[in-house]
Amino acid sequence: MSEPIPELADVDASAPPAIAPEEVPAALEALLLLAEEPMSVTVLAEAVGVPEPAVASALAGLVAFYDETGRGFELREVGGGWRYYTRERHADLVAGHVVSGQSGRLSQAALETLAVVAYTQPISRARVSAVRGVNVDGVVRTLLARGLIVEAGHDPDSGAVVFATTAVFLERMGLRSLEDLPPLAPHLPEVDELEAELGQLAERGEEPTGEPAAPEGAVDTPDQVTPTGSDPRDDDADPHQTNQKQDDL
Repeated sequence: MSEPIPELADVDASAPPAIAPEEVPAALEALLLLAEEPMSVTVLAEAVGVPEPAVASALAGLVAFYDETGRGFELREVGGGWRYYTRERHADLVAGHVVSGQSGRLSQAALETLAVVAYTQPISRARVSAVRGVNVDGVVRTLLARGLIVEAGHDPDSGAVVFATTAVFLERMGLRSLEDLPPLAPHLPEVDELEAELGQLAERGEEPTGEPAAPEGAVDTPDQVTPTGSDPRDDDADPHQTNQKQDDL
């Protein structure tokens, strides 16, 4: 007879999916690649849904495998948890790359994230993501590595780490203090002026084009008034022909 199908109420939706023993090492690699701090055996065991001894055995196997194959990184147990680190023999190479990257230009995403932090600090990573509408984990790491922002405590409500700009940021921006940041309001149109302009366009039956208005007193060349009795085509006439007409008169 086939085994009875368990009722939905008996299924723990929060439990991790069952993982075959041979898949445990790969699952641990996937989790550890995302780790921003060492992960304990207990946390890893709960995540993959296998006993802690099985996780400890898989971690030892990964350590041996990376050592035997001469990978440029290693799996190390530090501070009661496990995390990937680059090999010590590549320290100069990695340091040189990081330092050279600090002199490069920031991407548009990094500039936008830095602006959000500068004007709303201290602010958590989640709030920055909410403002920009995208995940900012990688950009925040870049700004931290370049010394432009720093961890500045924890949010009193959520407990999340909050970030603020540094003295390096002020130096790079040529500012004495955050009070020297340009205000945002001047870069936005005044509501009253915008409504007045839209009202004038509506009265003339025109659509807003987004083009700047002509200075006061300036003449719009295409709409110049032609003097009475003259043909606008005469502006392009041959001057010799014009002289001939005058002689004939």
